[in-house]
Amino acid sequence: MKKKSKLSRRGFLKGSAALGAGSVMQVGALGLAVGSSGAEAASLGSSNGPLSDPALQPKFVELAPNALSPKFKYFHKSGHKHHKHRHRKKAKKLKIVAAQYVHKTGLVDANGNALLTPVWGYGRKKWNVTWPGKTIEVFTNQKLKIKWRNKLVSAGTPLPHILPVDTSFHWAYGIPGYTQYNINTDGVPIVPHVHGAHVNTNSDGNPEYFFSPNFKIKGPRWVHKNYVYDNTQQAGALWYHDHSLGITRLNVYAGLVGFYFIRDNQDTGKLNNPLGLPAGPYELAYAIQDKMFKSNGELFYPAYPSDPSYADFITANGVNLPAAQFPNGGPTVLTEFFGDHIVVNGKIWPKTNVEPRHYRLRLLNGCDSRFLGIRFRIVPAGATTISANDPILPFWHIGGDLGLAAQATQVNQLVVAPAERPDIVVDFSQVPAGSRVIMENIAGDAPFDGTLTTDPGFDPANLFANRQTDRIMAFDVTQPLSAIPDNFDPTLIAHFAGVTAPVDNVRKLALFEGRDELGRLQPMLGVAEPTVDMAGNTVNGSTTWHMPITENPALGSTEIWEIYNNTPDAHPIHVHLVHFEILNREKFQTNIVNKPITLHNGSTGLGAEMQGITLVPNTLRPADPTEKCPRDMVICYPGEVTRIKMTFDRPGRYVWHCHILSHEDHDMMRPLFVG
Repeated sequence: MKKKSKLSRRGFLKGSAALGAGSVMQVGALGLAVGSSGAEAASLGSSNGPLSDPALQPKFVELAPNALSPKFKYFHKSGHKHHKHRHRKKAKKLKIVAAQYVHKTGLVDANGNALLTPVWGYGRKKWNVTWPGKTIEVFTNQKLKIKWRNKLVSAGTPLPHILPVDTSFHWAYGIPGYTQYNINTDGVPIVPHVHGAHVNTNSDGNPEYFFSPNFKIKGPRWVHKNYVYDNTQQAGALWYHDHSLGITRLNVYAGLVGFYFIRDNQDTGKLNNPLGLPAGPYELAYAIQDKMFKSNGELFYPAYPSDPSYADFITANGVNLPAAQFPNGGPTVLTEFFGDHIVVNGKIWPKTNVEPRHYRLRLLNGCDSRFLGIRFRIVPAGATTISANDPILPFWHIGGDLGLAAQATQVNQLVVAPAERPDIVVDFSQVPAGSRVIMENIAGDAPFDGTLTTDPGFDPANLFANRQTDRIMAFDVTQPLSAIPDNFDPTLIAHFAGVTAPVDNVRKLALFEGRDELGRLQPMLGVAEPTVDMAGNTVNGSTTWHMPITENPALGSTEIWEIYNNTPDAHPIHVHLVHFEILNREKFQTNIVNKPITLHNGSTGLGAEMQGITLVPNTLRPADPTEKCPRDMVICYPGEVTRIKMTFDRPGRYVWHCHILSHEDHDMMRPLFVG
C-alpha cells in the first residue's frame, strides 16, 4: 500500500501547512502560520518508565461485557414494565457516585500474570462502581432524577488524580476565584453530562457546574446537587461522562463513562418489538476506547519529556515551557492522544460468542482523538490477525446518535468519530459455523483528515510495524441457534424525516488552529464573518471560552449552522440540548490571517480570522445516507463548510464544542445561550 503523505506538526512553524482543498494561507503579524497535522510514534518507554507493549498482550481472550445485559443495567429488576403508561407517572430515582477502584482489563505482565489497573468508575455505592458505569435505560417521557456524588476520596481524604494534570491553562481550579484550590488538598472536580439529553440547562452538566468531593468546592455556575432528566425525546443511544472544565479528557480517560438508552413504543428493547429489531441477548452495547498502560498495569497518559508525542507537540514545535512553571518539563497538555491498546467496555481486545443470526450493535467511540474506520472481516477460528484475503462481511446501518435512520443502508465500512454512536445490525448467519469475525479498524493512528488509511502515522521509527490498533474485538460464531425468531427486516427502518421547521436564521461559524501564550498548538472555535456578540461588540475569527457569547439563538427558533473548517484535520462537533439534521457539505476557499487573541488569563495568544469566503463550484455534496438520522455529532472535514439544521426549544446556557477531548479542554469549546 502506498504510504499516505501526512504533514508533521513540525510544519506548523514553517508556515506551509495547507488548510484544505483550495484554501489559501497567509502568515500573520506574529510570523506564525496556523495549520498542521500529524504526530510522533508511541514508544515502549517514557519518562515515567517502561510501557506495556500491545503486541505482547493477548487478543480475543477476555469476554466483552455487554452494557445492555440485564445485570449491567440500573432498574433491571423492573425489566421492561416501565414501557406501560402507568409506570411513567412517577419519576424514577438514582444515586450515582464516582469513585476509584481496581479493575481487571485482561492485561498481563511479561510472565503472563494478570495485571490490575486503578481506574475511576460510576455506581450506586463507592464499593461497586464499574468502568464503564452501569447502563441507564428509561422510556421516553419517563422522568429520571439522579443524585450525582463525587466520592473520589480515601478515608475521607481527597484522592490525587491518577493521571498528570496540567494546571497552566483554562481549567476548573485555574479560573478567577478558584486559583487557591488544588486537587491534592481539595480533590478532583467533576460534573456529569448526559450526552445527547434534551434537558434543562441546570441539569445539562456544563463544565463550570463542577463540584469537588462532598461539594466542598462548587463551580461558578453550580446550581444544585440533583439533576432531572425528563427524557422528552425519541428512542436513542445517549451516554454519560464527566465534563469538568479543562480535565474532561483526563476524567473520561480514567473511566468516567457509561451508556444511557431511551426506549419508545417502536424501539422497545423487547424481543417482540414492532420493528423486528434484534433485542434481548441479541442487542449488544460496546464503548470502544484507546489507552496506554505502564508495564505494571497502571493507566498512562503522556505529558512529560520523553513521553510519546511530547517532542512533536512541544519541543519540535518550537515551544519552550518555562522551567519555573514546568519544573520537569510538564505536565503539559498535548494536542491529541492516540493510545496503542484498544479497550472495549473495559477489556483489551475482547471477544463475544454469538449465534448465526442478526445482532444489533450499539457502538460508542469513546476515544480522546481517534476516529475509527469500522469494518468486519471473516477469519478462521482462533485467528488474531487480519489478512487482505479475509472476506469482508457487510452490515446494516440503521441509525445513530439519537435515533433510527431515514432508511437502513447496507455498507462495508463506516467512519465513527469520537462520541458518535452508530446503530448497526450484523448478520452472523452469513459466516461459516465456528468461524471468527474480527471488527477491524481501518483508520490510522493519527489525526483524521477524511481519508481512511492503515498507515500507522505515528511510527516514523517503525517501532510498531506490527500495529495492534487495526483490530477492535472478535465475534466467535460458536453458539447454537436458539428458537427465538430472527425477524430483522431492514425495510421497516424508515423513521427520520429531518428537521422540518422553517429556518429563522443562518449562522456562519468556523474552526481554527492557533497558539496559547506559551506557544502550544490551540484549536479554537469562532465565527466566519463579523458578528455582534451579546455584549454588543463586533467580533470576527477565532474566539475563546471567556469572550461574550456569539451564539444566542432565540427560544423556539430553527437555525442552520454553517461550520467552516480552516484546519487540516476533521473535527467532530457536538451541540448540547438539540438534535440536528446534517444537510450537506461544500468546499470553500478563503484567506487566513493570524491575529493576537486575548486568552482567559489575560495573556495574549495567536488567533486567526477568515477574509472572504468563496464556495468552490460543483463541490456541494449531500449528507451521506448513514448520516440521515437525528444527530448530536457531525464530522466537519478540512476545507469544507458543513451545514446542520436544528431547533432550540429550551432557554438557558449550553455549550458547543469539538469532541476530540484534548481539543475541548484546550479550549475548543464555546457557550451558547438560548433566548
